[in-house]
Amino acid sequence: MNLEKTENPEINDVVNIYNSLKKELAKVIIGQEAVIDNIIVSLLAGGHVLIEGIPGLGKSLLASSLSHIVGGDYKRIQFTPDLMPSDIIGTTVYNSELNAFSVKKGPVFCNILLADEINRAPAKTQSALLQAMQEKCVTLDGTDYPLEDFFICIATQNPVEMEGTYPLPEAQMDRFFMKILIEYPSPEDERGLLKNYRAGFNAADLSGSGLNTIIQKQDIARIKSVMNTVTVDDKIIDYITDLVNATRDYPGIDVGSSPRGSVDLFKASRVMAVLAGRDFVIPDDVKEVAFPVLRHRMILEVEAEIESISPDELLGNIIDKVEVPR
Repeated sequence: MNLEKTENPEINDVVNIYNSLKKELAKVIIGQEAVIDNIIVSLLAGGHVLIEGIPGLGKSLLASSLSHIVGGDYKRIQFTPDLMPSDIIGTTVYNSELNAFSVKKGPVFCNILLADEINRAPAKTQSALLQAMQEKCVTLDGTDYPLEDFFICIATQNPVEMEGTYPLPEAQMDRFFMKILIEYPSPEDERGLLKNYRAGFNAADLSGSGLNTIIQKQDIARIKSVMNTVTVDDKIIDYITDLVNATRDYPGIDVGSSPRGSVDLFKASRVMAVLAGRDFVIPDDVKEVAFPVLRHRMILEVEAEIESISPDELLGNIIDKVEVPR
């Protein structure tokens, strides 16, 4: 990501925050620059993140490291086949001393929630997060309990073809701002990882890794207000609309992106503009975030899956074909 300086001090402040967040994450995450960029973009936009990759690539470490450098309440849930919805959102219990029912809130009542290996739990349990992710509240016995203003779910999942996994419901997938794919590190990055461990790095002790808290939860509202000052021209609006609409009738795609995908692509593009030091969005901003924002919102036709065609491949074709505004 090429960063430029602007005369707007508020935008410069966000750029500095981005650089600091990236510098801290680099202390524990070697390589994976695109992954780090995307998760920071999601954080600054206030969107939920789904990180997919095979076991052992550092998905949970990335999520826990991010929570460590962002001040706020952090909770982790290990998703398992026997996990119940009440284990996530909480329940009401009878208090014999008060002769009344009281609410026992679940771990979802926090600022950053790590849903680890989310697709190892059945759909009923996964869907317990739907209301929390969309409305930032939880309903227990007919009463709504609001979550924190700053609430982000960072979920990790293993590829669906791996043993013991369940596909996420489409409604839940659509609530993730981005789906980030994490791949094997390069040999050079893997050597750097081993050198970190040789120097005493311990993934179970992030405090000892020298990670510093960069922003507090109250800073998120201020950052969002800066994003709201970014100009988005009508031609950019048309470009986003054309891209998303193209996913709905493109060969090989059975179900395209929802309007929520358009909104999230709009939000992510504004963040990219700010991180580039601009107060206006250009088509390259849209292109740079189109894959993580849209790849999980498309359901491929059976024939395309049989031929091992990926959503990214079809999305790349769409981006190439949709006319770019001048």
